[in-house]
Amino acid sequence: MAILDDRTLDFLSTSVAQTERLGIRLGELLEPRDVVCLSGELGAGKTALARGIGRGWGSPIRATSPTFVLVNEYPRPHDGCILYHIDCYRLERVTDIMTVGLEDILDSDAAVMIEWPEHIVEMLPEDRLWIALVYETPTRRRLRFNASGPRSTTLLGDFRKNAFGV
Repeated sequence: MAILDDRTLDFLSTSVAQTERLGIRLGELLEPRDVVCLSGELGAGKTALARGIGRGWGSPIRATSPTFVLVNEYPRPHDGCILYHIDCYRLERVTDIMTVGLEDILDSDAAVMIEWPEHIVEMLPEDRLWIALVYETPTRRRLRFNASGPRSTTLLGDFRKNAFGV
């Protein structure tokens, strides 16, 4: 793990299970209105991380990639809060984005995680946690966490303590 500054963290995951565990640690800390962006090529580990985030969030529903349905909802039984999981891979035009209802989702009190956020970057809030995943080998993925606002910086700091104790 490399802490580059209070807004940037680099980590090398050596297994799917480790990537999921990182997601669990992050999901435990999410609050309504948090936005987590998961960027990376196919096979980089976005869905494994999302699976962990959903589990850490407290949803009994297993997170799966919403590539074909575009949006999945993961409610928490104890308080009814929702974690939206959006896949923007197939979104190419503004009308596609409107069909998904992204503006309504981002304006809601839900937490949101977005795969392929680079397709809609102009619609994203300034304060977001961006996680870039890079496929290195069949068992290794590099994750770079970048916080871009006060809440995401706090979230990243809390995640660093929760996951790594520093």
